Amino acid sequence: MSQSSKTNAGFFFEDYALGQVFDHATPRTVTEGDRALYLALYPNRFALTSADSFAQSCGLPRSPVEDLLAFHVIFGKTVPDISLNAVANLGYAEGRFLAPVYPGDTLASRSEVIGLKQNSNGKTGIVWVRTTGLRQDGAVVLEYCRWVMVRKRDVDAPAPTPTPTPVVPDLAKTVVPEALIVPEGLNFADYDASLAGSRWRWGDYTVGEVIDHVDGVTIEEAEHMMATRLWQNTAKVHFNTAARPDGRRLIYGGHVISLARALSFNGLGNAQLVAAINAGSHVNPCFAGDTVYAWSEVLDTAQTRRPGVGALRLRLVATRAMGTAGQLRDAEGAYLDHILLDLDLWVLIPT
Repeated sequence: MSQSSKTNAGFFFEDYALGQVFDHATPRTVTEGDRALYLALYPNRFALTSADSFAQSCGLPRSPVEDLLAFHVIFGKTVPDISLNAVANLGYAEGRFLAPVYPGDTLASRSEVIGLKQNSNGKTGIVWVRTTGLRQDGAVVLEYCRWVMVRKRDVDAPAPTPTPTPVVPDLAKTVVPEALIVPEGLNFADYDASLAGSRWRWGDYTVGEVIDHVDGVTIEEAEHMMATRLWQNTAKVHFNTAARPDGRRLIYGGHVISLARALSFNGLGNAQLVAAINAGSHVNPCFAGDTVYAWSEVLDTAQTRRPGVGALRLRLVATRAMGTAGQLRDAEGAYLDHILLDLDLWVLIPT
């Protein structure tokens, strides 16, 4: 009996080429059901993405979905082409949220390979891509770069041509404040802090301040797999116990990002929107049964071009250890074992 070759085993490191462009399947229409599931999976309480009435009082036509929900949908589209055979997702840079996403919007993704570097072990390589998230009308709602470590199909195969020499892109360390996009119409002149659940505004935060978000969430096996399916993320390591030598399902790093963002409400309840992802690393693997805590450090503050709307640059850290706010690296500069995520982002907040 002959075996069909119609199935997709995914791309391996030697299959990539510099400048290669992927128009990823499958477009996805975002619904109110996605919002409800997002709120069921993550303890998110930000008012702007929770209530139409609050969003309308801030100048928007209705409540957009959480920025990271749009990120997950756009990211999930890229997995079959970029990270189906990945060992790990290593980092992010130059991420900008360019327009709110509302229920009813259809999102699609496109990625370009911008860097390639084979690892010294000859078994894996690093692939850098720039991904663009597109709305049904062609408008770009999100752009970001990420890099992943991808297995080789054949360890004896040469590095991808026509770039056998490593090409490592020069990515900006941060999105400059002038490049932050404030959604059209957003206006905090009539901002209701009591409904938002926090009285702390832009001017109440100082550079160097560390905020312990206090609360913790224990991750269940079923919920992280449900979340990853929700984003149509097909990476084998999240579902198949045979995909890793230790027989454990690796939790999608975006799941940890959303948990940390939701936990940050306690201390940053007025940080209503994510404007940019400057950098990010999934430092240590996360597994079901881990309890995730979060803390933030204020790295910078900036005024935007919109009166009444300020920006905070935050280091958002997810950790397995309670009560360790401000603890990130050891004396040698290495990340501590309990650190899961180190994310550098800009958020928008009323002044």
